[in-house]
Amino acid sequence: MKLIKKIAKTFFNLLIIFMIFLVIIVSFNFFQINILKKQYTNFFGFTLFEVTTGSMSGTIEINDVVLVKITKDVAKGDIITFTNKGEIITHRIVAENENELFTKGDANNGEDMPIDRSSVIGKVVKIFPKFGIWVIVFTDVKVVGSIIVTIILFGMAISSKDEKKEYNKKKTFSKFMRNRRERRNEKSKEKKES
Repeated sequence: MKLIKKIAKTFFNLLIIFMIFLVIIVSFNFFQINILKKQYTNFFGFTLFEVTTGSMSGTIEINDVVLVKITKDVAKGDIITFTNKGEIITHRIVAENENELFTKGDANNGEDMPIDRSSVIGKVVKIFPKFGIWVIVFTDVKVVGSIIVTIILFGMAISSKDEKKEYNKKKTFSKFMRNRRERRNEKSKEKKES
């Protein structure tokens, strides 16, 4: 029983750490997007984007999330994320010259309009398949709020059981000591009388 309690407590502590980490990330993202009015969040030189079209199908699918290293150092063959007329696009570089990059979605028939190198946000370094659904879930305030409330209630339930046991132990111990004292007093009375 003690092992199960220890495992439950460790799991609960890890869950709290994960939730704190999640709240920090969501708050940081909210601050950069809504307050600083940036197009994307910069997490120590990296950012994440959810793919919403099938233009890179076969390599990157709809609802995949791409981890992008923020850099202008890109070359032919790299999958990059860039801005074009206010949109954020992730496509592969098929050709380049000194000032322009020519990109194309793997599933598209034709090339995109050439883009300036300054439009590049960065290079895709990792693809997380179907992770976009989880991003939507865990960035929803209602979901994060209900998870936090659940964790708090779970923690209170565990701690109240522990407090009740401690109280019962103290109550039993004090009863034991009182009875012991009374027996000792009775024995000393009997010795005095004899």
